[in-house]
Amino acid sequence: MSAPSASAASPPPDGTSDPIAAAKQATRSLQGLSPELTARVPQLLEAMRSVGAGLELHTTLDRICETAAELAGARYAAIGVVSEDGTGLSDFVYTGIDEETAERIGRLPDGHKGLLGALIHQPETLRVADLSADPRSCGFPAHHPPMRTFLGVPIRVQGEIFGNLYLTEKRDGADFNEYDVHMVRVLATEAGIAIGNARLYEAATQRERWIDGSVAVTTALLSGSDAEEALAVVAEQARHLADSAAGIVLLPDDEGGMEIVAVSSDEPSGMLGVTVPPESRIITDLLAGDSVFLDDAATDPRVLTDLARDYGPVMMLPLQSDGRVMGTLVTPRARGARPFSETERTLATQFASQAALALMMAEAQRDRERLAVYEDRDRIARDLHDLVIQRLFATGMMLESAQRRSVVPEVQTGVGKAVDELDVTIQEIRTAIFALQQGPAEAPSGLRTRVLREINMAAVPLGFKPSHHFVGPVDTVVGELTGKNLIAALREALSNAFRHAHADRIDVVVDATVILPDGQQGVRLTVSDDGVGIAEGGRRSGLKNLKRRAESLGGDSWYGPGIGEDGGGTAVVWQAPY
Repeated sequence: MSAPSASAASPPPDGTSDPIAAAKQATRSLQGLSPELTARVPQLLEAMRSVGAGLELHTTLDRICETAAELAGARYAAIGVVSEDGTGLSDFVYTGIDEETAERIGRLPDGHKGLLGALIHQPETLRVADLSADPRSCGFPAHHPPMRTFLGVPIRVQGEIFGNLYLTEKRDGADFNEYDVHMVRVLATEAGIAIGNARLYEAATQRERWIDGSVAVTTALLSGSDAEEALAVVAEQARHLADSAAGIVLLPDDEGGMEIVAVSSDEPSGMLGVTVPPESRIITDLLAGDSVFLDDAATDPRVLTDLARDYGPVMMLPLQSDGRVMGTLVTPRARGARPFSETERTLATQFASQAALALMMAEAQRDRERLAVYEDRDRIARDLHDLVIQRLFATGMMLESAQRRSVVPEVQTGVGKAVDELDVTIQEIRTAIFALQQGPAEAPSGLRTRVLREINMAAVPLGFKPSHHFVGPVDTVVGELTGKNLIAALREALSNAFRHAHADRIDVVVDATVILPDGQQGVRLTVSDDGVGIAEGGRRSGLKNLKRRAESLGGDSWYGPGIGEDGGGTAVVWQAPY
């Protein structure tokens, strides 16, 4: 092994915090050198121009690798980005190794040992003639291409170490020489300037995205959506902004733990409804308003659920406003993914605070709307009782009196039927009054009764009572989570029928004997009408909500022809496992 030359081991010319001055100093250092090096200056200038083009950080790193390899005549080049704690590498960008070879090699270097680790702890130019003979070398993993010569140069951004530029294997088989060292050091200085610009651009773009996401969440929450849909919006936006594998929202439960109430993920996860027990130290910290950051959820001893086995870095952020913890926002990344940076953690924490404030404002808005609805329902109930029922009762008495005075049998029979119908109508109105006067805490627990309650409540704005039919042991087999979502789906379907269908007849069927496509037993809700159907190009946000709600439970939702003449109207189907 040949020892590094004095010039190679000397401090780099970019020790100053001014990158422009550093570049000028590095360029001046080329003066007075050999004609061979001077002849390569145009190539260096072209390389510097290439490195400075573009603002996207990862693209800039790729361009630096390719330019450095071409400038020094190296077969392979890489940049190791030093982690924030300075103990290893957070990113490793390379050129010269094809994807198939990279897959066979497997895990990228982490910089904790070997020459790459030495460069992290001693960031200075390093030139090695034979890697295998250097005592600091730890060898290569299986399937790694052979590498003998090595040149490492630190990259500084605004005076701070950003990472190191590595070059290996001169194409002509020779060692890296003094000319290569000078050229690559100047290129590293220019790379630091380009990386600094790219980082500023990326940080500004990232902040803009998080701000836009916060605005989108606030707008969605204050637009009148129900609570579950609002939480789904928070989960979806957080997943997108954090570039994570999933977005998860948890709310405190009655047992002191937290329940997963909203999940946004490309893959079905089965998380919805899962409860994290209060024994978890993480839950204690979150309920106290503290953020929790995990480097690897799959191996962290504080995680008590099996759901974390597929995840690596995780951010757990309390949704709190004015000292009140409303829930938790979780954004996990896949195992092996890059950890969350300090900037991402800060932006995500601010997003969670904004989302919590928007949730609180939306909750207050819904409370005001709910109070107005309850007041209106009380007024309607009083009017139905004091006016409608009294008039119907008086009309029934008049008909009964007319029936007694009539001597025509047909008239007596017809009037008697009319009186019976009035009695039935009065009973149905009284049922509707009872439903109107019930508060949310008084909702009955049986699914069948809750379905009837929704149907009776819908009868008031519809002007008629939808028919209903139950199949199978609805009350005994359908679980609470599925039942709660089925009631929400029924309410959405009846609301859509009232607002858009202009129907004269609606039929509700709840079938608890369904076998789903995957073989599971499930329950199916069908709401059919004889209305105008769904217009082409019309809004389908309600149908999308139904489908998303069903898919979160492992089910599905769709619509088809209704019960009108020749299939007129619409039939909305919603189904999910028990």
